[in-house]
Amino acid sequence: MSLVNVWIRTQSDGLVRADQIVGIDAHQTPALSGKPARWLLDVVLPASVGSGHREGWSLNALHRTLIQTSTDPGDAPTALARLLAQLDLTSAAGVISTSQERAGQAPAATPAAESEVPMSGTDRIRFRFIPFASPAPGHHTGQEYL
Repeated sequence: MSLVNVWIRTQSDGLVRADQIVGIDAHQTPALSGKPARWLLDVVLPASVGSGHREGWSLNALHRTLIQTSTDPGDAPTALARLLAQLDLTSAAGVISTSQERAGQAPAATPAAESEVPMSGTDRIRFRFIPFASPAPGHHTGQEYL
């Protein structure tokens, strides 16, 4: 992918550059005492994180959460991959955000590109691409644009 100018907003870690993503994952967390299980929609980055314990060292892929939901996000990973592929064809530059819309909630203004995924009931996960404002990167080199 050549999405060096497309960024994805994570739930709590800021922005991740789209060309760094090596996977998209939806998985359920275990229920903890007093807290129900949640579904996480993550992007996977090509870095390892580890932790040590008595038996040795464990390495896992680095996941960054885009959204948490109480129900299965369905085809959300595929919808995000499709949106990234569409943006790659247009040499896009901007930020993708992820939101969950509840039944009866009015959608926000339509951006340049978006994708939505129905979930159980009438809830939806929506991916919105908001392009960067002009001037486009790389087209101006004066100090006022740097």
